[in-house]
Amino acid sequence: MAAEHPEAAKMLSVVAENVGSHLPEVSRDISEYVISEIPELRGDPTVVKILHASIAENVATLLHVFENDIPLDRIEGPAAALEYARRLAQRGVRLHSMVRAYRIGHWRFLQWCLDELHRQGADGCELSTAANQRMLQVSFGYIDRVTEHVIAVYQKERDHWLLSQTAARAARVRDILAENDVDLDSAEPALGYRLRQYHLGLVAWLPALSHGGEGLARLHRITEEIASKLPCSGRPLFVPRDAILSWAWLPLGSLDDVAGEELSNVLERSDPSIRMCAGSVGFGIDGFRTTHRQALRTQELAEAASPAPRFTDFSAVAPIALMAGNIGDMRAWVWGVLGPLAVDDENSARLRETAQIFLDNGGSYTATASAQILHKNTVQYRIRKAEEIMGHPVQKGHTDLEVALRAVRYLGSTLLRASPE
Repeated sequence: MAAEHPEAAKMLSVVAENVGSHLPEVSRDISEYVISEIPELRGDPTVVKILHASIAENVATLLHVFENDIPLDRIEGPAAALEYARRLAQRGVRLHSMVRAYRIGHWRFLQWCLDELHRQGADGCELSTAANQRMLQVSFGYIDRVTEHVIAVYQKERDHWLLSQTAARAARVRDILAENDVDLDSAEPALGYRLRQYHLGLVAWLPALSHGGEGLARLHRITEEIASKLPCSGRPLFVPRDAILSWAWLPLGSLDDVAGEELSNVLERSDPSIRMCAGSVGFGIDGFRTTHRQALRTQELAEAASPAPRFTDFSAVAPIALMAGNIGDMRAWVWGVLGPLAVDDENSARLRETAQIFLDNGGSYTATASAQILHKNTVQYRIRKAEEIMGHPVQKGHTDLEVALRAVRYLGSTLLRASPE
């Protein structure tokens, strides 16, 4: 790089002095511009007030650097800027939004300085070019240095805040789930969650530890995303259990039902590596407990399934989930009901599927053929073949048979023999 013009620092000092004479106006303009470009920074009067103070201090400090040729290694993040980072961390505002505010604010600040350089009447001359280059070099160096400071403060505060909030929430949740006497008027503010409404309990986990320790962040992100896609009455209650497991409750207000397909679709599109189970919608503190217990029972079932499903809704597997406390006993019962039909091969799977659809359709060959897109004679053949293998008619003891077929359909090879005995 060519040697710097000897008068560049002096000209930049003049620019800084003139821009500084309009400091309140410059700071206000930058603040309004940043807020207009980043909606996430709007809405909280306290945070907006601290944003104004942070921008004013940053502008004043950088102009002071320009005016007095201060080395950047002597500069620390302004106090208001550090406090702003702490407040954003406490409110869960994304780090991306804070860093973007610095980039946008820097651009707006440079516009003021460039306009002032133009007013000096030295456009196109060597001195103006040198002053411009110095301004860019120093200002980018300043922004880089300060953002490093505020990012470190944000991350430290966010970790501290999450840990303290998580500990407080987890203690409250444990009391509620243990069916201890709970004062709702004090529990709700402590949780940041309303208990006197409908809830949907979720259990989410990752099959293995996530690279870089991002497991909980991913689970939190998918919970928030699901809540944003459903007509929730507020933010979900999220309680980490360990590095790859979380409990959550979705606040549904007066909504007393949610289609499992809606949750499954969000999960499939967003992060298919995550496994999730949901209870049924419940109301009030009793519903809060019940939907959670249902989600836990469903998780036990899902972890036993082979292959493991990505999403399981309690309402779809309730009878199986409630009887699946001991997989070994359940397997023995299924073998007793299905007999030789409980074999893990393609032919048995085909016969089991037809038998289940046949029972679902009230024993109608015509309806079963329509559902499977088969000829009626093929359905009759398969039902007859299934009956021969089991040694009794499909309609005999059909309630047990129906549950056994559904269990196998969900748990798969976990409940089946590898080969006929």
